[in-house]
Amino acid sequence: MNKNIKCYGSSKILNELQNTNPLFLCVIASTKTSNIPGITGAGVTPELTDYTPAADLELVIHGEPRCLAEIPQTVVGDAPAPTPAVITKASLNIADIPIMVADAGAAIKPDVPYIKLNEKPGEDIRLGNAVPDARKIFENGILLGKTLSKLTDHLVIGESTPAGTTTALGVLTALGYDARMKVSGSMPENPHDLKHEVVLEGLQAAGYKEGDVVEDALRAVEIVGDPMIPAVAGIVIGSEVPVTLAGGTQMTAVCSVIKGVQNEFDFSKLCISTTIFVAEDETSDINHITRQIGDISIFAVDPEFEKSQVPGLKSYLNGSVKEGVGAGGAMMVSMLKGESIDDIRLNIEDLCKKIF
Repeated sequence: MNKNIKCYGSSKILNELQNTNPLFLCVIASTKTSNIPGITGAGVTPELTDYTPAADLELVIHGEPRCLAEIPQTVVGDAPAPTPAVITKASLNIADIPIMVADAGAAIKPDVPYIKLNEKPGEDIRLGNAVPDARKIFENGILLGKTLSKLTDHLVIGESTPAGTTTALGVLTALGYDARMKVSGSMPENPHDLKHEVVLEGLQAAGYKEGDVVEDALRAVEIVGDPMIPAVAGIVIGSEVPVTLAGGTQMTAVCSVIKGVQNEFDFSKLCISTTIFVAEDETSDINHITRQIGDISIFAVDPEFEKSQVPGLKSYLNGSVKEGVGAGGAMMVSMLKGESIDDIRLNIEDLCKKIF
């Protein structure tokens, strides 16, 4: 195995994916939960988080955002960390991997061609009615998964959903998993207490007490989830080819819904690919969550940003940003196509110099 890909679990699926031709799909969504002050760093202000998914995908497709005057950055410290979208774009470009976009409910629609799974963004989960159309989104996802699996032999799914770790915590908590203090975040100081309070408020608004388990997985999404989760869960269940979930702890919530809907789902044909910044994050524990769900392999890519000449990329080393827009998965499949991590990093640096 490549020394820059760390494996948690079985490496068997990685060997099976070695000679595939991947298709990268990024699912975007918004939730009014991201407007809660202090809950996410995926935007300069809480209000601007509504623009982040669209701007991210415009950057990946066009090389520049069109819905915003400036490219999204996480402003922490002296060197703002560029959006993980630059990692995704550089990784996919160098390996010539095709990309598609699916809208599961973005507040601002991107100026790129996209597949519509759902129109409306998610509500504030504190209301206890976050995704009223979760079942329909899930069903649309199944149809898309069936279609895309006829176009590729390896489906890679990323996401861009501000406050997605909070809604992931909501779904995991609602389904009875121990996820408090375990979900990741987009800031060095992970606001675990705020996330937990927001989740409990939403569950209570829906008539549940702390510790109650919502037996219906899609009902859990309706109460305290976001539109991306049922969309990706449906795509995975509909897919007839191996799937890499390119993301961090948000993807564990997707897996929990998959298991909740299909208890006998075969996780051996699925893996999670993320960055080393998530896998080694001392403020979260992705492995603790996945072990409760099933035998899910996790692969973490180390881009060696300590070698970078771009100060903003070094900000990733202090936890300013950890994952997003499928960055870890995009790097991994690029490496599976034969690209070295050094060449990928140099392409990321070149892209940062051009656009920032």
